[in-house]
Amino acid sequence: MKPALGIVVPVLDEAAGIVATLQALAPLRARGAELIVVDGGSRDATVERARPLADQLLAAPRGRARQMNAGAAAVRAEVLLFLHADTRLPPDADALIARALRAGADWGRFDVRIDGRPWMLAVVAALMNRRSRWTGIATGDQAIFVRRAVFDQVGAYPDQPLMEDIELSRRLRAIGRPACLRARVTTSGRRWETRGVWRTIVLMWRLRWRYWRGESAEALAQAYR
Repeated sequence: MKPALGIVVPVLDEAAGIVATLQALAPLRARGAELIVVDGGSRDATVERARPLADQLLAAPRGRARQMNAGAAAVRAEVLLFLHADTRLPPDADALIARALRAGADWGRFDVRIDGRPWMLAVVAALMNRRSRWTGIATGDQAIFVRRAVFDQVGAYPDQPLMEDIELSRRLRAIGRPACLRARVTTSGRRWETRGVWRTIVLMWRLRWRYWRGESAEALAQAYR
């Protein structure tokens, strides 16, 4: 019997938190979800720690899009869920996704909460959720889910080093608007805390603007780094 949901987690040097991330998914696995972890060349203990907690652990060329596509190719389920290694799903995520798909959606995402000390992270999350609901564009932090047939129809994730989630959303939006679930995933605020909240906000808005104006993802990835 095929699993109802296939969860794909791309990882790279996530030894510090991967056990907690995968253990949080154990109840979903117990209810029939399959879990595929795809490593992009970790140089720490990520692989050793993740292997016992996943149905499959794959190796793929480094790059989130490439890793997620490799994981999607290995999934047996008819529904794919792409989860960042520093993001936690709500406990009933599988039921919420099934309900959205039964209601007619082909794809969707969750609202997001950003875990961290700066108070501005709550504002950032609220703006992300509102913008996503308005535009029909999802980010990887929001745990995108999609019917496998539709994912294949749009050509999977584009092979690019940045904005792969934005581009996938644009392709999926041409088929239909996403189910914007109000249940929240919780993602780490480490990116904002490391770079600075305001600096990261300005940087991401600039990169998005440049992407919409047609600049290449490769050039934007250099700017991001």
